[in-house]
Amino acid sequence: MEITCYMTRVVILQLQLLCFLEAQHFCGADPTHGFTRVQLTEHDRSPTGPRTEIRNSGHGYTSGVRQFEGHFLMPQRSSGVTIMQIFGAAHQATTLQLRVCNGDLKYYIHNVVAANIYNKWFRLNVIHNVGARKVTIFIDGEKKFVVKDHSRATFYFKYGVYAAPSESRWRGIKLFKK
Repeated sequence: MEITCYMTRVVILQLQLLCFLEAQHFCGADPTHGFTRVQLTEHDRSPTGPRTEIRNSGHGYTSGVRQFEGHFLMPQRSSGVTIMQIFGAAHQATTLQLRVCNGDLKYYIHNVVAANIYNKWFRLNVIHNVGARKVTIFIDGEKKFVVKDHSRATFYFKYGVYAAPSESRWRGIKLFKK
């Protein structure tokens, strides 16, 4: 009887470990580990149209490592729209644009970051390491894309639809820094 109870406990512990390892494999790493959350107090909406983008006021940066996190959903009817940006670059307006084109999330209009994103919620993390001139994009905790930034500037994050009469849905917006 005592051996059976011991064996049952061993099997339960093995199953718990397996479930933990499976969860780590499927959920991916936490890109916010090691970052300090930035307190958000104000949002300002752009007064020009057609856009519904939001810039978090007072959170521009010129150095360090910054991170944006937000959960987004793109309705199927939305295409050809920019939904997230790192504004600021040496010789153009932005260092990063994430655009939705025919159901795919793309870096500008070129590289596919995530395919088939319509009508599903995703967690987006964008890390900008200014010193290394590197932007890293995570979808649901999985590193999807790394690109060089467009040189020194004053940067800030923007999210929401830009330059098209369309929509994106956002929740859980957070900013982090190192």
